[in-house]
Amino acid sequence: MGIAMLGDTLTQAGTVAVQLNGVGVQFVTDRGTVTALQDINLTVRKGGFVTLLGPSGCGKSTLLRVVADIIKPTSGTASVFDKSASEARLNRDIGFVFQDAALLPWRSVLDNVMLPLEVGGGIPKNRAGDPRELLRLVGLEGWENALPHELSGGMRQRVSIARALISEPRLLLMDEPFGALDEITRDRLNEELLRIWERTGTTILFVTHSLYEAAFLGQDVLLLAARPGRVREKVAVELPMPRKLAMRDTPTFTDTIARLRNILETC
Repeated sequence: MGIAMLGDTLTQAGTVAVQLNGVGVQFVTDRGTVTALQDINLTVRKGGFVTLLGPSGCGKSTLLRVVADIIKPTSGTASVFDKSASEARLNRDIGFVFQDAALLPWRSVLDNVMLPLEVGGGIPKNRAGDPRELLRLVGLEGWENALPHELSGGMRQRVSIARALISEPRLLLMDEPFGALDEITRDRLNEELLRIWERTGTTILFVTHSLYEAAFLGQDVLLLAARPGRVREKVAVELPMPRKLAMRDTPTFTDTIARLRNILETC
């Protein structure tokens, strides 16, 4: 499980969730052409949890959006479960959680979770999760009828995770979902997310600016360098599963943080 750069040997057929080959993205602005990503080569195995870390402007969010088929690459190719990113999106293989939970304020928690069942052509019944079970999974049983303004920030993000899981996606993309939360809530949701990942077996790509979050959550940390955004290095995290917050006090975790910080200083 985890991530392998192109050139590594994938020994079992059908083990790849995401593959990027020579992906580049350029944007045309008033100041000229900006290269957001350059020559990204990446292979992510099914069921892995990979965190993306790097300075602002290195293209972490752009990379997620290429995988999600929100942004088309200027060069190179992106595939998800051996299909084009576009086919994977249309097949509802991909769920996306943004930093802002973006819940509809007039809809209850349950109705917000069920929203993807109602829009975009809906989700086939054999692919739709049980919304009440998903709320139990994210720790919101009993809050089905609450409105978003009655929830804390952490609870709203739990709702957004449940909503992303309603289509039973095989790949979950998360763009700094806990970045605006206080440290205690963030730690709690980190543990909850790992529990959900272990239970569902979903492949997760998770963007963060936090070294501690990247190392605690990821089996592997992919570090990106900026201007242009490119892969700087991949670091394997040698912490056992299941992970507990107390592991952050271990020498292994401390050494991993030091290594990540040294790499970032050169990005």
